[in-house]
Amino acid sequence: MYRELGAEVISINDKPNGVNINDHCGATHLDSLQSAVMIHEADLGIALDGDADRVMFVDHNGHVVDGDEILFILAQAAYQKGGMQGGVVGTLMSNLGLELALKQMDIPFVRAKVGDRYVVEQLKETGWKLGGEGSGHILSLQHASTGDGIVASLQVLKAVLESGKRLAELKAGMTKLPQVLINVRLTSGSADSILAKDSVKQAVLTAEGVLGDKGRVLLRKSGTEPLIRVMVESTDIALTQQQAEFIAEAVRAA
Repeated sequence: MYRELGAEVISINDKPNGVNINDHCGATHLDSLQSAVMIHEADLGIALDGDADRVMFVDHNGHVVDGDEILFILAQAAYQKGGMQGGVVGTLMSNLGLELALKQMDIPFVRAKVGDRYVVEQLKETGWKLGGEGSGHILSLQHASTGDGIVASLQVLKAVLESGKRLAELKAGMTKLPQVLINVRLTSGSADSILAKDSVKQAVLTAEGVLGDKGRVLLRKSGTEPLIRVMVESTDIALTQQQAEFIAEAVRAA
């Protein structure tokens, strides 16, 4: 398809044998694509996962362009053409840098629970058209009713061509904030009871006070493992790490 549209395409990891789906390749493992982009001096690289509902890019410098940055690029392109319909839906894990970059363009942003189905629900509720996750699930309800990595990749390529800029230049309009994620494994008690403890709530309030409006805190239980995920992000990486460890210790103590 990319060839039909005039692109010179170099394919890698394109020999499925029935068991090697996502095997150190695709949207979940980008090392081989980064290497190939640099070796072939390509303009960019596109990685899809096994069922092609997720997409990630690599720019000409070999740097990853993730779902949050893809959302920014697509929103920016629509905004500049006067075609932005409503706002953008992200998730609780979307980087704060995306929210701040959209705010500069007066584009509304809301967060859904983690999972592309929740993003779809929020899009339908708001009537907006664009949403997604940092993992590369991109929803564009103007073009498809579900996440489609190929559709999203074509939209990004269109933005690159119409702007006359390289992918690295387009993503430069958004600055990702340092994000620290600490998984605290539960040895006793339920995640809900621990998250409800006053000591944990106070630790979160303290951290939020330290971060102010330059960061945020998120605690959530894993849906698949006995874990509580502690996520902190802010403009200062040292402060981010410090506050994440502070909260994680309070969770462990609880």
